[in-house]
Amino acid sequence: MRHRLKKTQTRWLRYQRTELKDTLSQAKISLQLSLLALLFALMASGVILLFRLLLIWINSYTETSELDFTEIIDDWRVLLPLLGSVLIWLVARMGSKRYKRMGIAYVLHRIKLHQGKLPLQSAPSQFFQALFALVTNFSVGREGPVIHLGAVTASVLAEKFKLPDNSVRIMCASGIAAGIAATFNTPLAAVIFVFEVILREYKVHYFFPIVLAAICGAVSSQLVFGNIHEYEQIGIIQIPLSQYPILAICGVILGCVAALFNFSLLGVTAKGQHWPLFYRVMLAGVVTTIVGIFLPESLGSGELAIEQAISEHPSILFLLALLLGKIIATIAAIGLGIPGGIIGPLFGIGALLGAILALTSAIIFPSIASYIGLYTTIGMTAIMGVCLSAPLAALVALLEMTNNPSIILPAMFVSIPAFLVAHQGFKSKSLFLEQLEIMGLGYKVSPLELGLQKRGVRALMDKRVVIVKDDDELLLEVLKRAAGRSVLVRNKLGQMEMLQLEMQLRDHESALTRHPIEGLPDTATLNEVYSILCRERRGEVYVYQDKTDNIVGVISWASLQQEIREGQV
Repeated sequence: MRHRLKKTQTRWLRYQRTELKDTLSQAKISLQLSLLALLFALMASGVILLFRLLLIWINSYTETSELDFTEIIDDWRVLLPLLGSVLIWLVARMGSKRYKRMGIAYVLHRIKLHQGKLPLQSAPSQFFQALFALVTNFSVGREGPVIHLGAVTASVLAEKFKLPDNSVRIMCASGIAAGIAATFNTPLAAVIFVFEVILREYKVHYFFPIVLAAICGAVSSQLVFGNIHEYEQIGIIQIPLSQYPILAICGVILGCVAALFNFSLLGVTAKGQHWPLFYRVMLAGVVTTIVGIFLPESLGSGELAIEQAISEHPSILFLLALLLGKIIATIAAIGLGIPGGIIGPLFGIGALLGAILALTSAIIFPSIASYIGLYTTIGMTAIMGVCLSAPLAALVALLEMTNNPSIILPAMFVSIPAFLVAHQGFKSKSLFLEQLEIMGLGYKVSPLELGLQKRGVRALMDKRVVIVKDDDELLLEVLKRAAGRSVLVRNKLGQMEMLQLEMQLRDHESALTRHPIEGLPDTATLNEVYSILCRERRGEVYVYQDKTDNIVGVISWASLQQEIREGQV
């Protein structure tokens, strides 16, 4: 029995080190990739559910959702943002400065330029700083920390399994999808968000792992919290086509507000970049506290603002004040570096703006008053879609969260003028990409590099390699009998060299030549091979497994060029 178990273990290790890596290195649909994504999504969902349960437990003591507008001055909870600022600063001080970056923009940077590899050391800071920001009523959302935590969990597990780098990127994206779905119970929106905002491209072999991860996250959420649609309480009535001209005007106004919000937030972010962390978080705490004294409903991730927007008889003046307070609190929190997401506050701003537009239009056209719920939802969709340059993700998210398909056509209709005004009229761009520019983090990758990143070196390497001792007579004989195979030798300095037979100009010169070559681990992608060989547009790279002594293959510039020409990249 013991012998059989040992034999099975040996076979599994051999499979994991060779066949599995060979399969995952290909840019193709594979069952193995999907199963690994499901396994990592389970782990990521567990981390996200723990985060949510802790958040609910702490909120049961602070009860920030029960803040009374009339008695806020006498309530100790008005000072929660100041306490949160101190806690966030203390957590940042305890963590390493190397791993201070976090949030969606940072994840986007790591996906684009580092194959989705995120340092594990950044997770504790993100977990606790975001937890403190949310429970102390800052105007931030939950999606920022859950995307970071989901990405870190999946990426670290992929590296532990020693998966090829091209698969680590997919696992990271799957962890993000699981995190979003586990937080909002929106599996389809999670998939669309990953493709539209994080990866910014669609490949069919990405689709199945990411969908499985999103399903896993949504099922995990439903098992713990039930099948809840957060905005199902919004009363949505299908709007007649006769009111679409008014919707077009509303779309223009929504686009203007979204562009103004983006510019304001990015301006504060740029100025605050050079301030010490303590000053930034304390200023954010002071601004949030002042806003909360006068307008407590404008704090939090957006739920309180949405409740006011869909209340029975909202006052236009009160909603305008609430909108201004929400915008100020969000810009102060996100712009000054409070950890958290932007989507929750954008939903709050969009809901308030949609309700204000509906009530204002109802003064001239009284029939619009019955469609406040629909206008509220349209405002949420347009503001999120325009600010993040993610119209499809915004539409699908609201579709799932309201559980009402009546929003589809009017929301799509409003998004067109909103986008044209913001992106063409005001030259507004995605918040995340602009944040990367301000932070000096790269995200731009050429199409060739992007294509090469999708395939691992094991997919192209020639495994027919001969490694010989450094003996001139032996080398010449082995090279003659190599029959087209690559012959490598390690010189006295410990460097690998490629042996070749070349015609020489003089008779006394040896036909045996040596060319030093560089090595890459078998988890690398073809992009690293291209980076090395494109300098001279010739030569080879050897591929090793675990240790540089264990050479498993060779990739030549000729084979790489052929792969590119044939359209495989």
